[in-house]
Amino acid sequence: MRHAGDNAPVFIEAFYKGCADCQAFGIGVPDIALINAVLAEHMAGYELQPPNLIATTNYTPIAVPEKTPSLAAQARPMIDEALEISDRLLNEGKGRQAVSEVLWLLETISTAFRGTGPADESIQGKYFNIIVKEMRASNRGKAQEQILNWMMTLHGYLSSPTGGGVRHGTDLQEGIAIQRHEARLYCNLIRSYITFMIEEHERQTATPGAFLGDP
Repeated sequence: MRHAGDNAPVFIEAFYKGCADCQAFGIGVPDIALINAVLAEHMAGYELQPPNLIATTNYTPIAVPEKTPSLAAQARPMIDEALEISDRLLNEGKGRQAVSEVLWLLETISTAFRGTGPADESIQGKYFNIIVKEMRASNRGKAQEQILNWMMTLHGYLSSPTGGGVRHGTDLQEGIAIQRHEARLYCNLIRSYITFMIEEHERQTATPGAFLGDP
């Protein structure tokens, strides 16, 4: 390890092999999860996936608008906290929990649309699926309809016990464990939908009478 100190991946490899040698003699050593947690905490840019050492610095999260003037004032701290928690969990290799955090945020932001829209078609639903269905019904034949369809499809898959198993538990016989690279994709997709919802809500509130697909 002393000789490898100038090269991060070689140093990590040397530490891992040293732990393996110690373990062979019955000496207690950190497990893979703990080593990866320390690497993530210090943003080392690598993760152990024996027998491989994987670079993790190529993940760039989709940016979410920093200003949300049309949402409640307390929404920004909540958004920032949820995104930060999700990124930290992802770096720690806890993909399912990371996805769950941003999925919860998407569901929460959707409630900002309650009571919006024309008086005779205003959004009345209290839950994500109902809110998005009502939004979709007001945008038949428009780009927003397809975007909302994609959003509901992803949400449904991730919620299902035989899909992502994020919201309703994982089916022990038919469930599909979320892999790290899949979790990154899901997090970025959900971040893009969060951005869409924020910008649509801002457009609505900035233009009197405007509702989603209206020109």
